[in-house]
Amino acid sequence: MLSMGNSTFEIAINAVKTILVFFMMVQAVPILVWLERRGSAFIQNRFGPNRVGPLGLIQLLADAVKFLTKEDFAPEAGNRFLFYCAPVFALIPAAIAYMAIPMSVPLVTESYTFLIQGYEVNVGIVFILGISSLAAYTILMAGWGSGSKFSLMGALRASAQIISYELALGLAIVGVILLYGTFNLTEMIHAQAGAFHFSAFGYTITAPWAPNWGIFYQPVGAILFFAAAFAESNRLPFDLAEGEAELVAGFHTEYGGFKMLMFFIGEYGHMMIASGLMVTFYFGGYSIWAATPADVQQWFADTLSVSNQVANILSVIAHFLCYTVKFAIFLWIFIHVRWTLPRFRYDQLMDLGWKTMLPWALANTIITATVIFVTSYFIL
Repeated sequence: MLSMGNSTFEIAINAVKTILVFFMMVQAVPILVWLERRGSAFIQNRFGPNRVGPLGLIQLLADAVKFLTKEDFAPEAGNRFLFYCAPVFALIPAAIAYMAIPMSVPLVTESYTFLIQGYEVNVGIVFILGISSLAAYTILMAGWGSGSKFSLMGALRASAQIISYELALGLAIVGVILLYGTFNLTEMIHAQAGAFHFSAFGYTITAPWAPNWGIFYQPVGAILFFAAAFAESNRLPFDLAEGEAELVAGFHTEYGGFKMLMFFIGEYGHMMIASGLMVTFYFGGYSIWAATPADVQQWFADTLSVSNQVANILSVIAHFLCYTVKFAIFLWIFIHVRWTLPRFRYDQLMDLGWKTMLPWALANTIITATVIFVTSYFIL
């Protein structure tokens, strides 16, 4: 259940955290745009932005001024209400959904425990998938509100693509839910803490040097989830909605200036959600390799000879940095794939989703359920 708190202090703390996470997401978008430009330049043996400021970093400010000062335009034949609402609703779902992802161990004080996430939701997976799936409506609003055949065709393509790949993505996650036995993201991270261990048929396999991450239990589910996340985010090789050669720019065609920027922020927001969920489901979340959070805090206390309170603060910082590194790796993969793989044809896109990924996801779910049932039966 989502709640902002039971007291004025708790409500204020959660409101501040919500605003901070939102601003972190918004501020990350210009950095990702710069990384995408520089990364694509290096991949294609070009220089990229390198004139305006050191390494072209001030180019971001120039772009922001351009976005904010461009002429406000609305097509005459479109629906102005839907046309203006679509960019706003493109931004909101991504921002709200990401706030439910835990980014570090809690900061514990004598009077209060500060969770390092926007807000705690007990059914985190359902909440994030439900909120982020609302992006399909914003695409349809943009396509219909623009009053353009190119926008409408792009919106129809994008919504069909999102609905199709949500099935494979949802089934890939079912394996994770069966494995951990919970919808709570924090509990999933706790289940992956420590060294690798697997018990079945009266035997226990351990590897003290390896982490107990979900990728070792659900490799097929991880691949399917990550591939479906590209389609959900409308990123190459699944960006059929924008197909410049056929649809000018798809549902973006009539948009420019600040409204276009809001669509960009929404797209990068969905990239962040996908990267955060990949880290949480399959790579231990904020956990540090094969160590538990208690081990890390104790190591700080013993090594640096500090109090438990200071050790807890250092542990929070260390786990947050660990999460950020994993998170950044997946964001870079999103960028690298865009400039490496070609775009699918639309029939190939739909065939991959319905004829390949959906059967594999269903098979993964059935096999996972069977293995869990058989191993638990023999243990009992």
